[in-house]
Amino acid sequence: MIVGIEGTLEKKEPTKVHINVNGLIYEVFISINTFHALESEKVKLHTIQIIREDAHSLYGFANESEKQMFAQLIKINGVGPKVGLAICSTYTPSSFSSIVQANDVTSLKRVPGIGPKGASRILVELSNFIVDSSEDSKTPSQAEAAMALESLGFKKELIIKVLSGIDATDTGEIVKEALQKLK
Repeated sequence: MIVGIEGTLEKKEPTKVHINVNGLIYEVFISINTFHALESEKVKLHTIQIIREDAHSLYGFANESEKQMFAQLIKINGVGPKVGLAICSTYTPSSFSSIVQANDVTSLKRVPGIGPKGASRILVELSNFIVDSSEDSKTPSQAEAAMALESLGFKKELIIKVLSGIDATDTGEIVKEALQKLK
């Protein structure tokens, strides 16, 4: 599986780019948001490789949260890579998370290729989809503690709330305090 690609931009279009990696040029499909994020000739994208009977395709994303959003979307029955990219092009992960939390069918229907039934299905399937906007501000200890708590079966949104109120810097202490608050 190809999970990332780094190289020189050969060709840039709103829906795809060609990236030269040591003489080998890859075609990578991208969202409009990723298109606008590509400003230099040297690029690095998070990718998802989809292998089908008739095609091997790479889908690239400027950040990990957009990649995770796309991965969640294409797991839904009736949502393929084309519709997934259309959603990623229309909404950022945080705005999409807000739409899902608000159960906003009308906003989701604005995406090309999504009707009322499709929008409802997506909202039901992704009812607990949230984007951790504080991920960049977490210390490595907080990130480790979050993973430990998630592996214990706690929900991500609950972990985020609890960790925001903990000032400890040691992973063990953070987990200990979080477990006390989660009981």
